[in-house]
Amino acid sequence: MGFNSAKRGLRVALVGLVLVVVTACTTLYRNHGYVPTDEELAAVSIGDTRDQVDAKIGRPTTSGLLNDVGWFYVQSRFSYRGAFEPKEIDRQVVAVTFTESGTVANVERFGLERGKVVPLSRRVTESNIKGIGFISQLLGSFGRIGPGIIGAQ
Repeated sequence: MGFNSAKRGLRVALVGLVLVVVTACTTLYRNHGYVPTDEELAAVSIGDTRDQVDAKIGRPTTSGLLNDVGWFYVQSRFSYRGAFEPKEIDRQVVAVTFTESGTVANVERFGLERGKVVPLSRRVTESNIKGIGFISQLLGSFGRIGPGIIGAQ
């Protein structure tokens, strides 16, 4: 009776170990941030006011830092695999820029492809695109924020 119970305990421990190893190797995906869908952005028209944009797609957590010329919606997708460092696999930025009078001038969607900023869609009222330098900076440095930086006070 003691031998069978030891054998059974060993079998349960082995199955548990296999489950732990398989679970540790599973890739998890997490999304951070919010970007409006194309359907939601279709409701935003060139010439809408900030309040109208707020009612249609909501306020972002990031806006123009220097002169508040735009709202920037940022979303990143990370893959987590075991004990390895998380890897950013996708990033999108939607930029809604405003004129000085506070009406929508541009609605643009940018992505990150092989480390380069790629315009995915754009509704521009004038040929000069404002704020591209800021968006490039935002896309280039967003993934470098680590948990140690956020938690340090």
